[in-house]
Amino acid sequence: MKSLLIAAFALAAAAAPSLANDTMSQLGTGGLVFITTTDVSMDSEDLSVGPDQVKVVYEFTNHAKDDQTALVAFPLPDITGDGDFMVSIPTEDPTNIFGFATTFDGRPVESTLHQYAFAVGVDQTELLKSLDVPLAPFGEATTKALNALTPEQQQNLVHFGMVIPMTYDAGNGEQTDYTPIWTLRSTYTWEATFKAGETAEVVHSYKPSVGGTVATIFLSPPLDATDEDRPKIYKDKYCVDDGLVKTLKKQLKDPADPYSAPYTESWISYIWSTGANWGGPIGKFHLTVDKGDPKNLVSFCWDGKVTKTGPTTFEMDATDWYPPYGHELEILILNHQDPQPDNVG
Repeated sequence: MKSLLIAAFALAAAAAPSLANDTMSQLGTGGLVFITTTDVSMDSEDLSVGPDQVKVVYEFTNHAKDDQTALVAFPLPDITGDGDFMVSIPTEDPTNIFGFATTFDGRPVESTLHQYAFAVGVDQTELLKSLDVPLAPFGEATTKALNALTPEQQQNLVHFGMVIPMTYDAGNGEQTDYTPIWTLRSTYTWEATFKAGETAEVVHSYKPSVGGTVATIFLSPPLDATDEDRPKIYKDKYCVDDGLVKTLKKQLKDPADPYSAPYTESWISYIWSTGANWGGPIGKFHLTVDKGDPKNLVSFCWDGKVTKTGPTTFEMDATDWYPPYGHELEILILNHQDPQPDNVG
């Protein structure tokens, strides 16, 4: 029996535009990557991406005369705590924040979660466990556990670069909270066996991290030499075209205010460039992008035909397809905001 390796896309933290505190950044997500092998082919990949779910359906065929045992890994993005933690966390489950699930030939996969906490490059996992502090560098449970430690324990964590004291007055006098700034690294692993001469279906789904802001922010040109050129950034990253810009400008509540369009932004990042490591093209690739609501607008880059197939869906096909290295699937969704009724009385 031969051994080979399947690894999931590394989920890199996606860089969002630099904005004020009304911005929530997203974590880039990906799918499975199959390390080069001549015996097992990826016959097809059907990828669906929307604000509520990412789902990938793969078909693999083992062309060898013996079974192939594979280690499968799904590494999550590194998550680093911060005094102003503004990252979109999809669920409230600290051990499965993406609501991750996988089936192999229709059977649910039982995976093992490996989690580690690093500060200034040092593994401090056992220290946190010894203090009964959750490894997640965010959330009420972690904050409560840190604040319950003795002053000596808290200062020890400060010494190791794991927390920072945050002093404030909430109306009851000055108080100090200890905010985590360590980095959480997490990976799910399991094993799968591809039967000789057979085709297997792998289905992978999770809830994406969706970043965004409370207005449409890319219509305004740079204010000065130090300001970001957001029109150019959005054109390069999301392939925003002149037609979309004209549509938005026609809907400005105040023509002099480029932030007054009746839309908010959402951003979804799907990391697919690592798929270039595949030992050959993906036989049949199908992509569906769902904008979530018929009133919403959507923009993303695709080198080929895009077909609108429903009130919210757009679909694309490719044969013998390689993921474009160096340009991930970046989706901009403009969420339509209905006018608010005037206050009466």
